[in-house]
Amino acid sequence: MSRQPEAVFFDLDGTLADTAPDFVRCLNLQRQLHDLPPLPAEQIRAVVSNGARALVQLGFDLAPEAPDFQERHSELLDLYRDNLAVETRLFPGMVDVLAWLEARTIPWGVVTNKPRSFTLPLMEGLGLLERCGSVVCPDDVSQRKPHPESLFMACKEVGAPAAGSVYVGDHLRDIEAGRAAGMRTVAARYGYIADPEEIPSWQADHIIDHAGELIRWL
Repeated sequence: MSRQPEAVFFDLDGTLADTAPDFVRCLNLQRQLHDLPPLPAEQIRAVVSNGARALVQLGFDLAPEAPDFQERHSELLDLYRDNLAVETRLFPGMVDVLAWLEARTIPWGVVTNKPRSFTLPLMEGLGLLERCGSVVCPDDVSQRKPHPESLFMACKEVGAPAAGSVYVGDHLRDIEAGRAAGMRTVAARYGYIADPEEIPSWQADHIIDHAGELIRWL
């Protein structure tokens, strides 16, 4: 970037934190409860950014309109609620990124499509809740990403203009939301991306393969 950002915001799952191990464990535990064999971790990991409904579809080959879908969905959420910060960790290099931002008093926050009832306990479990300037979840807005409403809310909470801020994400909707808000955008290729080859077509301002690369770019 030509100048230091006024704020940096992160998507949560697949960008800031590697939450996939807990989803893998919970989905395979659920399959075990229904006498099904475990699925490969990488197969589950590729779907994590699409949410619990997509995981239920993967885990049980059920369409959302299927009679058993809602029951399986609720069951998975209950399992995850009890196990959401067991194996989840910040991605390698992200500890240094947050320390770099804080040393320069650049506010940072999380803008996610993960419901608040899961996001806040997870952030607290990672020791980040008191450190971040903003956490915006779909519960807080009328339109979730890729609509930019949540990003505008995050900017307001930290007192930074969208035009001077950066949004980092691992999904097309993250980049679309950031661009719609007028932010600089960074695509995290290390995240939960089914087809990394498609990332250039997202038209992010920058692409990183390791969280630590963000420091040099910022």
